Amino acid sequence: MAPSSPRRSDPDLAADERAIGPRLFEILRSDIIAARLMPGQGLSEKEIAARFGVSRQPVREAFIKLAEVGLLQIVPSRGSFVSRISIRNVLSARFVREAVECALVRVAARIATREQCEALQSSIEAQRAAIERGDELLFNHLDERFHRAIASIAECEYASQVIEHARAGADRVRSLAMPEPVPRELLVGQHAAISDRIAAGDPDGAAAAMSTHLRNILKVLPLLQRNQPELFDPLDRSLEESLLEGLPVTR
Repeated sequence: MAPSSPRRSDPDLAADERAIGPRLFEILRSDIIAARLMPGQGLSEKEIAARFGVSRQPVREAFIKLAEVGLLQIVPSRGSFVSRISIRNVLSARFVREAVECALVRVAARIATREQCEALQSSIEAQRAAIERGDELLFNHLDERFHRAIASIAECEYASQVIEHARAGADRVRSLAMPEPVPRELLVGQHAAISDRIAAGDPDGAAAAMSTHLRNILKVLPLLQRNQPELFDPLDRSLEESLLEGLPVTR
Protein backbone atom coordinates (compact mmCIF):
# COMPACT_ATOMS: atom_id res chain seq x y z
CA MET A 1 0.00 0.00 0.00
CA ALA A 2 1.57 3.30 -1.06
CA PRO A 3 1.99 6.07 1.53
CA SER A 4 -0.43 8.95 1.23
CA SER A 5 -0.82 12.36 2.81
CA PRO A 6 -3.86 14.32 3.92
CA ARG A 7 -4.78 16.77 1.16
CA ARG A 8 -7.78 18.44 2.72
CA SER A 9 -8.05 22.11 3.49
CA ASP A 10 -9.80 23.19 6.68
CA PRO A 11 -10.81 26.86 6.75
CA ASP A 12 -11.94 26.56 10.38
CA LEU A 13 -8.37 26.02 11.55
CA ALA A 14 -7.43 29.64 11.13
CA ALA A 15 -10.65 30.91 12.69
CA ASP A 16 -9.67 30.35 16.32
CA GLU A 17 -5.99 30.04 17.19
CA ARG A 18 -6.78 28.24 20.45
CA ALA A 19 -8.51 25.45 18.53
CA ILE A 20 -5.83 24.95 15.88
CA GLY A 21 -3.63 22.48 17.80
CA PRO A 22 -6.46 20.22 19.03
CA ARG A 23 -8.12 20.29 15.61
CA LEU A 24 -4.87 19.39 13.85
CA PHE A 25 -4.38 16.57 16.33
CA GLU A 26 -7.83 15.15 15.52
CA ILE A 27 -7.26 15.43 11.76
CA LEU A 28 -3.85 13.76 11.85
CA ARG A 29 -5.03 11.13 14.34
CA SER A 30 -7.91 10.25 12.00
CA ASP A 31 -5.55 10.06 9.03
CA ILE A 32 -3.20 7.71 10.89
CA ILE A 33 -5.98 5.43 12.14
CA ALA A 34 -7.61 5.31 8.69
CA ALA A 35 -4.20 4.48 7.11
CA ARG A 36 -4.16 7.63 5.01
CA LEU A 37 -0.82 8.18 6.76
CA MET A 38 1.13 4.94 6.77
CA PRO A 39 3.38 3.40 9.45
CA GLY A 40 6.92 4.69 9.04
CA GLN A 41 5.87 7.65 6.88
CA GLY A 42 7.69 10.90 7.67
CA LEU A 43 5.72 13.98 8.68
CA SER A 44 7.11 17.48 8.34
CA GLU A 45 5.99 20.33 10.59
CA LYS A 46 6.71 22.77 7.78
CA GLU A 47 4.68 20.83 5.19
CA ILE A 48 1.71 20.29 7.51
CA ALA A 49 1.72 23.97 8.48
CA ALA A 50 1.77 25.01 4.81
CA ARG A 51 -0.96 22.53 3.87
CA PHE A 52 -3.36 23.88 6.49
CA GLY A 53 -2.28 27.49 6.37
CA VAL A 54 -1.19 27.73 10.00
CA SER A 55 2.02 28.47 11.88
CA ARG A 56 4.37 25.68 12.96
CA GLN A 57 3.62 26.09 16.68
CA PRO A 58 0.17 24.41 16.66
CA VAL A 59 1.56 21.70 14.38
CA ARG A 60 4.32 21.06 16.93
CA GLU A 61 1.68 20.86 19.68
CA ALA A 62 -0.32 18.34 17.64
CA PHE A 63 2.81 16.27 16.99
CA ILE A 64 3.62 16.15 20.71
CA LYS A 65 0.12 14.96 21.53
CA LEU A 66 0.26 12.32 18.78
CA ALA A 67 3.53 11.09 20.26
CA GLU A 68 1.94 10.93 23.72
CA VAL A 69 -0.79 8.58 22.45
CA GLY A 70 1.73 6.42 20.59
CA LEU A 71 0.82 7.35 17.02
CA LEU A 72 3.92 9.39 16.17
CA GLN A 73 7.61 8.89 16.83
CA ILE A 74 9.66 12.07 17.20
CA VAL A 75 13.35 11.37 16.63
CA PRO A 76 15.69 14.26 17.54
CA SER A 77 17.78 15.46 14.60
CA ARG A 78 15.98 13.05 12.25
CA GLY A 79 12.33 14.06 12.16
CA SER A 80 8.88 12.75 12.97
CA PHE A 81 7.49 9.46 11.71
CA VAL A 82 4.13 7.71 11.95
CA SER A 83 4.64 4.96 14.52
CA ARG A 84 4.82 1.41 13.28
CA ILE A 85 2.30 -1.06 14.71
CA SER A 86 3.32 -2.43 18.10
CA ILE A 87 1.74 -5.83 18.74
CA ARG A 88 2.53 -5.39 22.41
CA ASN A 89 0.57 -2.14 22.56
CA VAL A 90 -2.35 -3.43 20.49
CA LEU A 91 -2.73 -6.51 22.69
CA SER A 92 -2.44 -4.49 25.89
CA ALA A 93 -5.06 -2.01 24.68
CA ARG A 94 -7.35 -4.86 23.64
CA PHE A 95 -7.02 -6.37 27.12
CA VAL A 96 -7.96 -3.05 28.76
CA ARG A 97 -10.81 -2.46 26.34
CA GLU A 98 -12.29 -5.91 26.91
CA ALA A 99 -12.17 -5.45 30.68
CA VAL A 100 -13.89 -2.05 30.47
CA GLU A 101 -16.49 -2.88 27.83
CA CYS A 102 -17.49 -6.20 29.37
CA ALA A 103 -18.04 -4.42 32.69
CA LEU A 104 -20.09 -1.72 30.95
CA VAL A 105 -22.27 -4.15 29.07
CA ARG A 106 -23.04 -6.04 32.28
CA VAL A 107 -24.33 -2.83 33.84
CA ALA A 108 -26.23 -1.93 30.68
CA ALA A 109 -27.98 -5.32 30.68
CA ARG A 110 -29.21 -4.64 34.22
CA ILE A 111 -30.46 -1.09 33.79
CA ALA A 112 -31.23 -0.42 30.10
CA THR A 113 -34.67 1.02 29.40
CA ARG A 114 -36.88 -0.06 26.53
CA GLU A 115 -36.10 3.20 24.73
CA GLN A 116 -32.36 2.62 25.07
CA CYS A 117 -32.68 -0.92 23.76
CA GLU A 118 -34.69 0.34 20.80
CA ALA A 119 -31.98 2.93 20.10
CA LEU A 120 -29.35 0.18 20.01
CA GLN A 121 -31.51 -1.78 17.58
CA SER A 122 -31.93 1.30 15.39
CA SER A 123 -28.15 1.70 15.35
CA ILE A 124 -27.75 -1.87 14.14
CA GLU A 125 -30.27 -1.32 11.35
CA ALA A 126 -28.35 1.81 10.32
CA GLN A 127 -25.12 -0.19 10.30
CA ARG A 128 -26.67 -2.78 7.98
CA ALA A 129 -27.88 -0.01 5.67
CA ALA A 130 -24.38 1.50 5.57
CA ILE A 131 -22.95 -1.88 4.56
CA GLU A 132 -25.51 -2.26 1.78
CA ARG A 133 -24.52 1.17 0.43
CA GLY A 134 -20.83 0.37 0.76
CA ASP A 135 -20.34 3.43 2.98
CA GLU A 136 -17.24 2.49 4.97
CA LEU A 137 -16.86 5.84 6.74
CA LEU A 138 -20.46 5.85 7.90
CA PHE A 139 -20.21 2.28 9.13
CA ASN A 140 -17.12 3.09 11.18
CA HIS A 141 -18.87 6.12 12.67
CA LEU A 142 -21.93 4.04 13.59
CA ASP A 143 -19.67 1.34 15.04
CA GLU A 144 -18.08 3.89 17.38
CA ARG A 145 -21.47 5.34 18.31
CA PHE A 146 -22.80 1.87 19.19
CA HIS A 147 -20.03 1.33 21.71
CA ARG A 148 -20.40 4.87 23.10
CA ALA A 149 -24.14 4.28 23.52
CA ILE A 150 -23.48 1.29 25.77
CA ALA A 151 -21.19 3.40 27.96
CA SER A 152 -23.94 6.03 28.10
CA ILE A 153 -26.53 3.45 29.15
CA ALA A 154 -24.17 2.34 31.93
CA GLU A 155 -23.89 6.03 32.93
CA CYS A 156 -20.09 6.00 32.68
CA GLU A 157 -19.12 8.61 30.13
CA TYR A 158 -15.49 8.58 31.24
CA ALA A 159 -15.29 5.00 30.00
CA SER A 160 -15.95 6.30 26.47
CA GLN A 161 -12.66 8.21 26.62
CA VAL A 162 -10.81 5.09 27.78
CA ILE A 163 -12.40 3.04 25.00
CA GLU A 164 -11.64 5.66 22.34
CA HIS A 165 -7.95 5.61 23.24
CA ALA A 166 -7.83 1.81 23.52
CA ARG A 167 -9.55 1.15 20.21
CA ALA A 168 -7.25 3.40 18.15
CA GLY A 169 -4.66 0.65 17.61
CA ALA A 170 -7.25 -1.95 16.67
CA ASP A 171 -9.01 0.43 14.27
CA ARG A 172 -5.67 1.23 12.66
CA VAL A 173 -4.92 -2.46 12.16
CA ARG A 174 -8.38 -2.94 10.68
CA SER A 175 -7.81 -0.12 8.18
CA LEU A 176 -4.41 -1.47 7.17
CA ALA A 177 -5.81 -4.98 6.73
CA MET A 178 -8.46 -4.01 4.18
CA PRO A 179 -10.06 -5.95 2.60
CA GLU A 180 -10.77 -7.08 6.11
CA PRO A 181 -10.57 -10.75 7.17
CA VAL A 182 -13.54 -10.09 9.49
CA PRO A 183 -16.53 -9.17 7.27
CA ARG A 184 -18.65 -6.17 8.21
CA GLU A 185 -21.73 -8.39 8.24
CA LEU A 186 -20.15 -10.49 10.98
CA LEU A 187 -19.39 -7.38 13.04
CA VAL A 188 -23.01 -6.23 12.80
CA GLY A 189 -24.18 -9.71 13.77
CA GLN A 190 -21.99 -9.50 16.84
CA HIS A 191 -23.40 -6.08 17.67
CA ALA A 192 -26.89 -7.55 17.34
CA ALA A 193 -25.99 -10.37 19.73
CA ILE A 194 -24.74 -7.83 22.29
CA SER A 195 -27.89 -5.74 21.87
CA ASP A 196 -30.15 -8.79 22.21
CA ARG A 197 -28.51 -9.83 25.49
CA ILE A 198 -28.84 -6.30 26.85
CA ALA A 199 -32.53 -6.23 25.93
CA ALA A 200 -32.99 -9.65 27.55
CA GLY A 201 -31.47 -8.41 30.81
CA ASP A 202 -28.70 -11.02 30.59
CA PRO A 203 -25.43 -9.54 31.97
CA ASP A 204 -23.40 -12.74 31.56
CA GLY A 205 -24.61 -13.30 28.01
CA ALA A 206 -23.98 -9.67 27.08
CA ALA A 207 -20.42 -9.82 28.47
CA ALA A 208 -19.73 -13.08 26.61
CA ALA A 209 -21.00 -11.56 23.35
CA MET A 210 -18.84 -8.46 23.87
CA SER A 211 -15.76 -10.57 24.61
CA THR A 212 -16.25 -12.53 21.37
CA HIS A 213 -16.65 -9.28 19.45
CA LEU A 214 -13.47 -7.71 20.83
CA ARG A 215 -11.34 -10.75 20.02
CA ASN A 216 -11.71 -10.24 16.26
CA ILE A 217 -8.41 -8.35 16.31
CA LEU A 218 -6.64 -11.62 17.15
CA LYS A 219 -7.67 -12.94 13.72
CA VAL A 220 -6.56 -9.83 11.86
CA LEU A 221 -3.14 -9.19 13.43
CA PRO A 222 -1.34 -12.40 12.37
CA LEU A 223 -2.55 -12.04 8.77
CA LEU A 224 -1.49 -8.41 8.53
CA GLN A 225 1.89 -9.10 10.11
CA ARG A 226 2.55 -12.00 7.75
CA ASN A 227 1.51 -10.06 4.65
CA GLN A 228 3.02 -6.66 5.51
CA PRO A 229 5.74 -7.11 8.14
CA GLU A 230 7.26 -3.72 7.27
CA LEU A 231 4.30 -2.04 9.00
CA PHE A 232 5.29 -3.49 12.38
CA ASP A 233 7.80 -2.56 15.05
CA PRO A 234 10.61 -5.09 14.47
CA LEU A 235 11.11 -5.45 18.24
CA ASP A 236 7.64 -7.01 18.47
CA ARG A 237 8.09 -9.70 15.84
CA SER A 238 8.96 -12.39 18.40
CA LEU A 239 5.57 -12.08 20.12
CA GLU A 240 3.56 -14.40 17.85
CA GLU A 241 2.98 -16.99 20.57
CA SER A 242 1.56 -14.42 22.99
CA LEU A 243 -0.49 -12.93 20.16
CA LEU A 244 -2.14 -16.21 19.31
CA GLU A 245 -2.93 -16.79 22.98
CA GLY A 246 -4.61 -13.38 23.11
CA LEU A 247 -2.73 -12.34 26.22
CA PRO A 248 -1.63 -8.87 27.30
CA VAL A 249 2.09 -8.48 26.76
CA THR A 250 4.38 -7.16 29.46
CA ARG A 251 8.09 -7.22 30.06
